[in-house]
Amino acid sequence: MKWNWGTGIVVVIIAFMSFILFLVIKMTTNTEYGHDLVTDEYYAKEMLYQTEIDAETNTYNLKERIISKKTDEGWLLIFPKELEPSKIIGKVFLYRPSNEKLDFELTLNLTTSHLLIPEHKMLDGRWNITIDWTYEDTPYLYKKQITY
Repeated sequence: MKWNWGTGIVVVIIAFMSFILFLVIKMTTNTEYGHDLVTDEYYAKEMLYQTEIDAETNTYNLKERIISKKTDEGWLLIFPKELEPSKIIGKVFLYRPSNEKLDFELTLNLTTSHLLIPEHKMLDGRWNITIDWTYEDTPYLYKKQITY
């Protein structure tokens, strides 16, 4: 068999297509390269989206905003002074986009307007904080993307 330009091009194309096909099969079948959804029940969550919008509007209409900042002890959330802390009922959900195993949830049991998320629970990087709470039967929702 004579080796010429045409044969070389065909061999290179076949080798490239084989390499791409190998990568596609490896990425889709290997659990190490998982493709997790943000939430497993995305359709049910979509149906409740209008209530989230209303709760976020209620939060926006407060006289003061929630203050969210990094401290030496962890991440500090300061609720508005117009709200009595003992009447705030809800939860704080911290979502780590890069690793779902790091996600965690805290229940709001406030005695002061300050909530500290301990440093040992937070790793450096991006987090999404969602505070879902009710105050005197009015729903509120606060969402923020942070870099710890």
